Amino acid sequence: WRFFLSKVNSDFAFRLYKIVVSGGQSQNVFFSPLSVSTALAALSLGAGGETHQQLFSGLGFNGSVFTSQGMHLAFHDLMQNLNQRSGVDLDVGTALYIHDTFKTYPEFLENLKLFYLSDGSSVDFTKTTETINQINTYVSEKTHGKISKFIQNLSPGTIMCLLSYIYFKGKWSIPFNPRMTREDQFHVDKETTVPVQMMFVDDYFYSYYDHQLSVRVLRLNYKDSFSMILALPYTNITHLEETLHPYHLTKWQIFMSERKYNVFLPKLTLKTSYTMKALLAKMGFKDMFTDEANFSGISDGNLSVSEVIHKATLDVDEVGTEATAVTGIFGLGSAPLFPETLQFNRPFMMFIVNQKTNDVLFMGKIVNPAISEVNQ
Repeated sequence: WRFFLSKVNSDFAFRLYKIVVSGGQSQNVFFSPLSVSTALAALSLGAGGETHQQLFSGLGFNGSVFTSQGMHLAFHDLMQNLNQRSGVDLDVGTALYIHDTFKTYPEFLENLKLFYLSDGSSVDFTKTTETINQINTYVSEKTHGKISKFIQNLSPGTIMCLLSYIYFKGKWSIPFNPRMTREDQFHVDKETTVPVQMMFVDDYFYSYYDHQLSVRVLRLNYKDSFSMILALPYTNITHLEETLHPYHLTKWQIFMSERKYNVFLPKLTLKTSYTMKALLAKMGFKDMFTDEANFSGISDGNLSVSEVIHKATLDVDEVGTEATAVTGIFGLGSAPLFPETLQFNRPFMMFIVNQKTNDVLFMGKIVNPAISEVNQ
């Protein structure tokens, strides 16, 4: 199950990434595909007919070994597994807010709690300020204060709000030396450089050079089998993004070998925010946003999704990485020296991966580390 789920989730992650970057090619990108797919899978518990089919196939389960029940069990298994890991701070879950006079089927709420570890709350959406504060306080607690203003405004007509969140804080197995961090230049493009705080470490790391994609890949391990995989293209990053597929990530992991490197990596702080209705519609999730929506498993009223919001944060420093995400529904090569130097001083891609299952928890690209906020 874990193998099949990670394959489906990786495929979803890369499809979503390509849709996200099509909206802003020159922007930093950072999001949690796992948070988005978990929210959509949880929502499908209450969907029927064509709406359910679009959710099931849009997530990538069409033609797979999974039934709907199997998909929910697999997500439950994955969330349980992630929440039990003790070598890193990791918190994964969902939460549902329902208008206090709205009657939902008890079975939907029970299944949401059973499969998606959901917290449920009854709120009065007509008291918008109060409800916004309540939801934002919950999200802030779950993301350790990293995402404090998840919702800015709510329509008084809102009946339900479903959240999926993930918080990750990992320490490097081999930390960077804070005394060696210094100001350096990051080459955004041929014309533009920006100053960054460049961290440094020299040690043995796993790496691979992919000739087919002209990209150097480096794995930085955290404790408890989590890793950051960094992909530094030698041509432009657009070529890498257009040709990259989930199997490349698997191939890199298989062919990596260990040797000594001098690694230069910028300290990073990033906050991203995405309104995802249009992006998801492009991926085949159409009916849930329209009058055609069928959420007959939630209640006997007519329901549709007004918007899906995804926010993520990333902090990378000498000690490790902190990353969070919440989804809400409504001329460069040189001859190698010993040790070889790897300088992440131009645009690169990154993945935070669970090595035990190969699930991509977070993915993105850094085009300009001086820009810390992205709203798309």
